[in-house]
Amino acid sequence: MKNINLIKTDFSIQTFKGGFDKNFSYLVTCMRTGSEIIIDASLKLDRLKPFIKTNPIMILITHTHRDHIEYISNYVNAFPSIKIIGHPDSESIFDNNFMPASNNTTIKVGSLKIQSIHTPGHYFDSICYLIENVIFTGDTLFVGRTGRTVSNKSDITELYKSVYKKLLELPKDTYIYPGHDYGLKPSITIRENIKISELLQAKDESDFIKKMTNYEDTRKVGS
Repeated sequence: MKNINLIKTDFSIQTFKGGFDKNFSYLVTCMRTGSEIIIDASLKLDRLKPFIKTNPIMILITHTHRDHIEYISNYVNAFPSIKIIGHPDSESIFDNNFMPASNNTTIKVGSLKIQSIHTPGHYFDSICYLIENVIFTGDTLFVGRTGRTVSNKSDITELYKSVYKKLLELPKDTYIYPGHDYGLKPSITIRENIKISELLQAKDESDFIKKMTNYEDTRKVGS
C-alpha cells in the first residue's frame, strides 16, 4: 500500500504493509536532495524496490524483534554502503554497517534532521525517529494503543515513562507512523490517538498498569 502524505513537508513517506504480522516498512525521501531512507526491514526488498530511486543511505531500526529486522540482509546485499541505525546495545546483531543512535541523537539525511528518541518498554532497544511533524514509533505506540510488555526484556514501567514522559509530550499535531497496522487507520495524530485510546488516558503509572492489565485480560488475538 502506498500512503501519500498530504501535509506540505520537506519529505515524502511511502508506506508498505506485509511481513510477519501486518508490519509496516517505510520509504522516506528528502524532497530537496532525493536522499532516501528506510524505516525497518520488515518486508522483502522486492516490495519496496520499484519505488526506490537511489541507493538508500540508511535503514532506521525501531527495535530488534525479529519481524522488524527479518530482511536486513536483503537490503545490505543490494546496497552494500547502506548504514544500519539502531540502539548502541544492538550493535552485536549487525555487521560493520551499524551506526548507533542514543536518545536525542541527530541524524542528518539530505536536508532532513532526524531525532532519535530512546523509548524502552516494549523492548529494551526501542527507538522512535522524529522527522519534523512525523514520528515513526515502531512497537512503542500504535494507533489506538501502546505496545505490549509481555516479552523478554520488556518493562511496563519503562513503557509508561517512554509513552507518557516522551511521546505524549510532543506537539499534539505530530503524526504517528507505527510498526504494525493494528488500528482503525495507518496513521494518526497524537491528539486523536489520546482521544480514542484508554491506554493513553491514564492518570498515573499505577492507573496505566491497571489499564494494561485489563487490556491483556480482554484483548482479542491480532489486536
